[in-house]
Amino acid sequence: MGKNKIIPYRKDLKLLARKLRNKSTLAEIFLWCELRNKQILGFQFHRQVPMLDYIVDFYCHELQLAIEIDGESHSIELIAINDANRQKRLEAEGVKFIRFDDLEVKQNMAVVINDIINWIEQQK
Repeated sequence: MGKNKIIPYRKDLKLLARKLRNKSTLAEIFLWCELRNKQILGFQFHRQVPMLDYIVDFYCHELQLAIEIDGESHSIELIAINDANRQKRLEAEGVKFIRFDDLEVKQNMAVVINDIINWIEQQK
């Protein structure tokens, strides 16, 4: 921990990331309320972070951890394949992923937060 590696990104994604932050899904809003202001073990997370050719839902630079919320569209085969390819490219840069289902975030926030805390504690 403590690496804070900055991953380069396409500059045109910065504006798109800003738009996505303003049009967050309900699950993203719920999770952001739990992640913001260093509420999870003192780690700072950011929303809609550009990396390479992609934007991840949430990212902690210090942990190199991306948290993704997958809605219904992620069950479509082509989108699932794109997600896997995207994750593989970002993992090659050192990014680690935790994925949650949209419904899980909306209905079981305590479990989601517990999973994130457990993941962080296992990194120590």
